[in-house]
Amino acid sequence: MALFHHHPPASDSPSSGWRHWKTAAALGVLLLAGLSACMLQVHSGEALVITRFGAPVRVLLQPGLAWRLPPPLETVVPVDLRLRTTSSGLQDVGTRDGLRVIMQSYVAWQVPADSSHITRFLRAVQNQPDEAARQIATFAGSAMETGSSRFALGNLVNTDRSQLRISQLEQQLRQQLAPQLLESYGVRVVDVGLERLTLPAVTLDATVARMRAERDTIAAERTASGNEQAAAIRANAARDARIQQADASVAAAEIEAGSRVQAARIYADAWQQAPELYKTLRSLDTLNGVVGSGTHLILRTDAAPFRALVDGPPGLAAGKSAKGK
Repeated sequence: MALFHHHPPASDSPSSGWRHWKTAAALGVLLLAGLSACMLQVHSGEALVITRFGAPVRVLLQPGLAWRLPPPLETVVPVDLRLRTTSSGLQDVGTRDGLRVIMQSYVAWQVPADSSHITRFLRAVQNQPDEAARQIATFAGSAMETGSSRFALGNLVNTDRSQLRISQLEQQLRQQLAPQLLESYGVRVVDVGLERLTLPAVTLDATVARMRAERDTIAAERTASGNEQAAAIRANAARDARIQQADASVAAAEIEAGSRVQAARIYADAWQQAPELYKTLRSLDTLNGVVGSGTHLILRTDAAPFRALVDGPPGLAAGKSAKGK
């Protein structure tokens, strides 16, 4: 009688099942690694440029998750879109009137959130902001040299604010730099301004001399204006004095005429009431007007007006005669 022994298949052994699990786990790990290598996260304030074999194929701008082919098929280049500020450094530039000034400006710039400009920035400076800042500083220095030559020194340094044209210079710098940087480097200029402006020793001396001359001119003009006003005031005062004097003379003449009329009326009334007494008083008035403290007169005492002193009033003389009789 033949005996048959049953042997289980090799795949059903415990060691075979463990190998299957290990293989599945390894595949899962590889899959997760591949997925993580293909997954990207775009942060706010930056853009991701996807390059394929070194050539840009697309630009990711919206913050969030994105996908790409695993390296080395596609690589990622992050581009910073935040606002940056670059200083031109101190530059010795000339003005329209041939004087020198030391000027320093700043440029506020950023890479705009636009795929074409981002790609241009990437190609122009190899995504190196420091290199871009160096180029921008060079452009700003040239723009200051050109822009300052259109303004006189008095438009840049002056104690009179109405004479300053610094805002116009900044506007011209911005208008000159904005198209150049955007076309050459894909950079958008946000603002351009002057952060420092000083004068060399020679220019400072010339400026002080010019300011002193301007002050002297202003002082002379104000002195002349004050003298003119003073002369006008004096002339008006003299005119007013003459007018008042004339008015006073007229008023005095009127008063004197009125007093004479009144005196004549009084004399007339006195003469009508006592003619002899009137003659005596008039003679005394005449003597008072003729004879003074330094007057020496030799006159007959029996003649008028001295007769009144001897005879007295006519009525008095008649009374004496009557008593004598």
